[in-house]
Amino acid sequence: MNKADCQIIMSHMMLPNNANPNGNVHGGDIMKLIDDAAGVVAMKHARSTVVTASIDRLDFHRPVFIGNLLVLKASLNATGRTSMEIGVRVEAEDLKKGSVNHIASAYLTFVALDEDGKPTQVPSYQPQSEDDQRRHREAAERKRCYYKS
Repeated sequence: MNKADCQIIMSHMMLPNNANPNGNVHGGDIMKLIDDAAGVVAMKHARSTVVTASIDRLDFHRPVFIGNLLVLKASLNATGRTSMEIGVRVEAEDLKKGSVNHIASAYLTFVALDEDGKPTQVPSYQPQSEDDQRRHREAAERKRCYYKS
């Protein structure tokens, strides 16, 4: 599996239409960008139509403001038979100050679909780097915790 098929980096400038009257970007706008970035990774890996099955966890750490450049880093963490867990890290860069802050993290599960809209098998994933292996282990732990509850 090509590393390029397992991750992407996407950026998006936050504009007034993304924000409330105080200049804070709406969390829902950020959520959509997270879903978009994760969906691209899932589609690149599965090479088929994919749908969001769940957002396991989404944590906002800091606010985002008009004029910030959002950088979304999405990576494949693990695969099941027809599903994939994608992790997304979101950073906001203040272009005037040059500062970068980690503002959100999320884990999403996607399911691959065939031409009839039925779940279809996805290629297996073998993490290569130490960071990939760590994310893979953490995804397995999240899955274990999910099935315990």
